[in-house]
Amino acid sequence: MNLTAGYHGVPRGQLAAVVTCLEMSSPPGLRSETSDPAWTLRRVEHPDPAWYRELFRRIGAKWLWRSRLALARDELSAILEHPDNEVYVFAVGGREEGLLELDFRSAGECELAFFGIAQTVQGRGAGRWLMNRALERAWARPIARLWVHTCTLDHPAALAFYQRSGFQAYARQIEIMDDPRLSGLVPVDAAPQVPLIRP
Repeated sequence: MNLTAGYHGVPRGQLAAVVTCLEMSSPPGLRSETSDPAWTLRRVEHPDPAWYRELFRRIGAKWLWRSRLALARDELSAILEHPDNEVYVFAVGGREEGLLELDFRSAGECELAFFGIAQTVQGRGAGRWLMNRALERAWARPIARLWVHTCTLDHPAALAFYQRSGFQAYARQIEIMDDPRLSGLVPVDAAPQVPLIRP
């Protein structure tokens, strides 16, 4: 369904976001990066759902990431254990500070399903370093397309970051969702930049 031009009400207790879908059809040149010997990237072969949720929440609560938190444990385990879904943790001196997830479950393509670093390491080049690792790993498989989506609830620099990384926008959507702060999926004080409007 396409929305008509004009303003559309959003029920109290819900959020609206503009989602931009981006893609690339060939490996881009990797952008220059800063590196730090304390930075490591490790694939987690059998992610424990409780561990995954804790890291997912820590990285994404400020941006109201909620999708994986709302899944039943069995549903989440099925995704995380799938041989064509790769979960990586970015660490700084052994401390887990980022999440990278590459989803190859659709033949011939990869979704950059989740990509984020903790606020403690933002602004130090870690995002660029992690994106270069993501691009290397995604295009190491025989894919014809790598895609990602971001939304207006995400970090304000996310869309431009993806475009600088070689992604091109191809679609836009409006997503209406329950505010995850009201259900306890994320802390009620998360995302202070997004006003909480209770039902």
